[in-house]
Amino acid sequence: MAPALIPQGLAGVLLTERLMPAPISVKALISAIRLLRPDPPVINPKKWYLTQKEHWLGWLAEYDGPGAYGRQTGVQRDAKYAYNHIVEPEMLLYLASASGVDGALVAAANQAFAERTTLMQASGTIRKIVPWETIAKALWPNATQSNQLHPTIKPK
Repeated sequence: MAPALIPQGLAGVLLTERLMPAPISVKALISAIRLLRPDPPVINPKKWYLTQKEHWLGWLAEYDGPGAYGRQTGVQRDAKYAYNHIVEPEMLLYLASASGVDGALVAAANQAFAERTTLMQASGTIRKIVPWETIAKALWPNATQSNQLHPTIKPK
């Protein structure tokens, strides 16, 4: 559409809608992760979970409450916010791999994890390589603008 045909004041709204899809709920992310293949279990007596899939589901199940991390309660957060606040690189790597993100990106993310100095630095670097938008497209490849909040979830 030519800029002259867009009513004044609406051009920014249309551009924003095109570039920024509607938020995806944490509930929708939980549903999508439940359908992903599990990763191999790792027994660690210091951890309550055996797999990163289990870690994701447990962490997100308590996302609206304080959980084990003393989160702020009474604030609605979306899936993008949750993804961007993970400080466990192995969770991010699992989600990228299991959701079907391009193998070259997953390999680059794994390399960043191998070169880490802190968990926070590694997580941030992984998210630069595999941002939320890439994860969302992999989890919901057929999602449209109108169904982003509750996209159709198909098993991987």
